[in-house]
Amino acid sequence: MPADSVAPAQPNATRDLLARQREFLLPVQSSMLYYGDRPLAVDHAKGDWLWDVEGTRYLDFFGGILTVSVGHANDEVVEATVQQMRTAGHTSTLYLNEITVKVAELLARITPGRLKVSFFTNSGTEADEMAVMAARTFTGHRDVISLRHAYSGRSASMMAMTAHANWRQGGVYDGHIKQVRSPNLYRKPKGMTEEGYLDFLVDDLADFLATCTDGKIAAFMAEPIQGVGGFAVAPADYFRRIEPLVREAGGLLIVDEVQTGWGRTGTHWCGIEHWGVEPDVMTFAKGIANGAPVGATVMTPEVAESVRAFTLSTYGGNPVSMAQAYATLTYMERHRVPENAEAQGARLRARLEAMSAPHPFVGDVRGMGLMQALEMVVPGSQEPDAARANALLNAARAEGLLIGKGGRWGNVMRIAPMLNVSAELIDEGCDRLERALARIA
Repeated sequence: MPADSVAPAQPNATRDLLARQREFLLPVQSSMLYYGDRPLAVDHAKGDWLWDVEGTRYLDFFGGILTVSVGHANDEVVEATVQQMRTAGHTSTLYLNEITVKVAELLARITPGRLKVSFFTNSGTEADEMAVMAARTFTGHRDVISLRHAYSGRSASMMAMTAHANWRQGGVYDGHIKQVRSPNLYRKPKGMTEEGYLDFLVDDLADFLATCTDGKIAAFMAEPIQGVGGFAVAPADYFRRIEPLVREAGGLLIVDEVQTGWGRTGTHWCGIEHWGVEPDVMTFAKGIANGAPVGATVMTPEVAESVRAFTLSTYGGNPVSMAQAYATLTYMERHRVPENAEAQGARLRARLEAMSAPHPFVGDVRGMGLMQALEMVVPGSQEPDAARANALLNAARAEGLLIGKGGRWGNVMRIAPMLNVSAELIDEGCDRLERALARIA
């Protein structure tokens, strides 16, 4: 269906589809389906736009949780995927596939430092699992340190790595996975300077390593900007300051770029490059393949060589997903998306700051590139206001704009347009969001 058309109105379509969902899919999934106060049933999508089954058109500024990176049904990506499906759909990792090797070669070229060797899986969860396994194998140590408010996935060990009670279930616990304070400038202790806060975080990690571990760790794993945690941006020198502590404890630095990768933060291909450190292992998923189930763990050669036991992922690196990843990444290179994310992210940030200024319930505007956030609070305080955030989600939808929500208290609006978004659409999305803010004022 053409991008400028509207699907025929189906007044009861969403209600009927939700009833079928509730009968045949995991019940908790139905409770999570509510976009604001009601579900949104997708009919089709193209480029920056998405239509529901009732025919309403929305400007998509969340991209399936930062996963649709270069536009819905991107023509180049679709064509490459179809061509591969006509050639060979699945062969398993027991066979050589050139398209898989080509993606690995591209990742080695784009990722920073000495990162070179890839292992492909189906998701960010599996990519993080592989990273932790490789770190433990290489170092011979067990303890892994992550950050509070982090989100690492839904396997048993990655739920233990995740520091949000709402995302942990089934009695998940691993005594060798431990969390330290998350660097969130907006939530720093009252009256503390940014420099003082950074010293506080570094001292806290040093003390934690000396008291809550045996002094040796396998890895420290963190997102450059926490996604589910509410797009919290670490202080400028945070990773440079903690890296020596990680090294002294014998650990590897694992950087989770599932949400921040591929130019999302602007200027660089990878978010961690803003902090000027070189990880030993990086993990990717989501936007790497514009929606295909691809996870990637990229390691230095020596870390990769330490993995000796047999390991494979039945669907990891399958030709169709790899064709989609290769088409997505080469599209990104040709269209220079890191530069576009920098330019359009600056445009977005300026508009967000201007439209938020009159509203005391917007406590913080933060982010990098095309990964921006508004934190909703009770006016005159920093008390999280999840109800106001939900109201803004509803108001934005009423204005035909889709954004996301996150943070520990569910009070942070996550705004992440496509990486190839135009200036005109940034302005249109901001106009809609500004009207939404006025609705809830």
